[in-house]
Amino acid sequence: MSIWWSLHLRREAASVPLARRLLLGTMETAGVDPEISYDLSLALSEACANAVEHGCGDGSAEYRVTAYLDGEKCRIEVADSGPGFPVGPPRPPRRATPEAEHGRGLSLIEELADHVHIGNRSGRGGAVVSFDKIVKWKPDAPLVAT
Repeated sequence: MSIWWSLHLRREAASVPLARRLLLGTMETAGVDPEISYDLSLALSEACANAVEHGCGDGSAEYRVTAYLDGEKCRIEVADSGPGFPVGPPRPPRRATPEAEHGRGLSLIEELADHVHIGNRSGRGGAVVSFDKIVKWKPDAPLVAT
């Protein structure tokens, strides 16, 4: 069984829960274990929030979310057209202080997903955050992976 969808969303805070609800609804319908669905929905929310806040480099008011539920894996990609991530040697991860209101999103995604890729779009610019997680199915899953 394979399911995929792609959304082009406005860079507005209201778009984040829309993407999260669509992912949760898809996973519930397919019969994915609720704990896995929750982890992926939280990671998606963080990636979307980053795109909304930082993804405005070329004046675009949109960003894209694509999700694939294929066999035993779910892969999600969030791409924007902002300035992207700094190019050059990797820097040590920035850790947010306990009082900080921002700065934990990418770290949360790395904790919640099995594999994470954070980079820049080739050619047109912008950031891409993609992540995947092995899927566990509920015992009574209506759409079981084959």
